Amino acid sequence: MVSLGLGSRFDEVKEMYKTVNDMLGDVIKVTPSSKVVGDLAIFMVQNELTPENIVEKGKNLAFPDSVVSYFKGMMGQPPCGFPEDIQKIVLKGEEPITCRPGALLPPIDFDAVRAEVEKFQPDPDMKDLISYAMYPKVYEDFITHRKEYGYIMRMGSHVFFNGMALGETNKINIEDGKTLVIKYLGLGDANEDGTRTVQFELNGMRREVAVTDPHASESARQARLADPNEPGQIGASIPGMVSKVNVKEGDTVEENQVLAVIEAMKMETSVTAPKAGVVKEVLVSAGQTVKAKELLIIIE
Repeated sequence: MVSLGLGSRFDEVKEMYKTVNDMLGDVIKVTPSSKVVGDLAIFMVQNELTPENIVEKGKNLAFPDSVVSYFKGMMGQPPCGFPEDIQKIVLKGEEPITCRPGALLPPIDFDAVRAEVEKFQPDPDMKDLISYAMYPKVYEDFITHRKEYGYIMRMGSHVFFNGMALGETNKINIEDGKTLVIKYLGLGDANEDGTRTVQFELNGMRREVAVTDPHASESARQARLADPNEPGQIGASIPGMVSKVNVKEGDTVEENQVLAVIEAMKMETSVTAPKAGVVKEVLVSAGQTVKAKELLIIIE
């Protein structure tokens, strides 16, 4: 999980949450509308937005996907309607719907869904297909995680969330009748290939394994910031991890086309083209952590 770096500004986010809720017309706070309010509150604090300047400053910002979805009408129609000025700068020319969102869903073609799932999960059953049909990204991420790390349901929660302390010993029942006794001995220096060597004991035998360190080069990397006076320089509106890059150098793009997606704390934000043009340079790749306002893509 990638932090938004707002730990010291928690009180600001709390106050902004109330402000955002008032801005949106006191929406009923249940999932997913409560997530919209939270995402927009964090986004506003991160980008120094207020109810007074959001319309002006928001013209050049890509809002979180949940906020775009809300203002498009994909979560229903609020009783008092949408604040039209905010809706306009969030949707950036995209037309909102006025009908029930479910009425726009096409019938599910399970043969097509099966073909998609089989690309990363062999022999899927109906439960797999339904899971992917409802939550495609979540399900694919789950399968990818399971293939990389195995079955971790028997791992203690504190180990999963926080890792093991130096010298700590844990028992993990990987299956009925098979228990692993693991003792964490320490973490080695960063290797040139971006990994670190983890030292541990497995059932009393000393072992070492090299694991990818996503932060190995982050401390030394100097982020190049986008120039706000150059409309072709597209920066990150929030810090996070680049989960998807949709373009490459030389591609022709249209205004408001989604170029990349940044994810942080379950909040996804689409990076869109502020104008039509040709991609001159792509400075990031999927899986890379970026800072706020870091230059991602240049179009001309």
